[in-house]
Amino acid sequence: MKKLMNNPTNVVDEMIEGYVKAFPNYVKQLEENKRALVAVRQDETNKVGVLIGGGSGHEPAFMGYVGYGMADGVAVGNIFASPSPDPIVEVTKKIDNGQGVVYIYGNYAGDLMNFGMAAEIADLEEDIKVECVIVTDDVASAPKEEMHKRRGIAGEFFVTKAAGAAAEKGYSIEDVVRVAKQMNDVTRTMGVGLSPCSLPQTGMPSFELAEDEMEIGLGHHGEPGIEKGKLQTADEVVDRLVEDILKDMPIESGNKVAVLVNGLGSTTNMELYIMFRRVEQILSSKNIHIHRSFVGSYSTSLEMGGASVSIAKLNDELAEMIDFAADCPMYVQR
Repeated sequence: MKKLMNNPTNVVDEMIEGYVKAFPNYVKQLEENKRALVAVRQDETNKVGVLIGGGSGHEPAFMGYVGYGMADGVAVGNIFASPSPDPIVEVTKKIDNGQGVVYIYGNYAGDLMNFGMAAEIADLEEDIKVECVIVTDDVASAPKEEMHKRRGIAGEFFVTKAAGAAAEKGYSIEDVVRVAKQMNDVTRTMGVGLSPCSLPQTGMPSFELAEDEMEIGLGHHGEPGIEKGKLQTADEVVDRLVEDILKDMPIESGNKVAVLVNGLGSTTNMELYIMFRRVEQILSSKNIHIHRSFVGSYSTSLEMGGASVSIAKLNDELAEMIDFAADCPMYVQR
């Protein structure tokens, strides 16, 4: 499993260095911590700050979504590992304008511990009000009655977008949190894995699947899914993913939704559009209106093969957030 890199130990820092050099008009690296990046425009804003972060390897998440209409800063962790509290605190201090800061992160043990610790430090040592929104969109990772145990995966894009839009609109920190949590509550994701990725430090596959196998519900880091089986057609896979989502979150005829078909790293756009075609067919047959669609690699897992489908059930306020303009290095919406 080949990779273009120098020393495997330095891949994250060299990636960040290249990213900041590539997009100097968007982001800057804080001198206090090289894993802490903030939006260049942050110096000119007076609003609630939105901070995102997580492990590297999911690009363009998370640092690709720092910019207007999305996040104000990001803390970057090692490959598939939470950032430590230090860069989170440094970003918090930089993006706080007296309105408070909202943390958005996935429901993983390391993230829960480190973002929680950073929030406490920001409160006790810097007198900054911090609120946390934990993303739990992965249907396969826990039953419906235990939604608080679910992982956060590609649906975090929708939650970040809702929070970023609300903050740009001048919402209070309480309302930014309300909107972000509401978006999380109405977002569901199901994925399929086709082939593993490999960590730069080991070069070994993250899991094993035969050439003719796939795995429904596979986690973003290679966590076991809920069902292994023979590779099926794109339509059959999408039917299963959407069926599980709609069982978990019933959507009525006439409702409007946002749809994200997300590639996990090595899945081609051709395959993703074939998948979206089937998602649209299913939803249209149920008179469910796709208000806005997103197709591409929004949250990857290095070079993993596979894809996920995220559906968010929108009310008028959430639709307004989804439609709000965004301008980030890796995502622009007019």
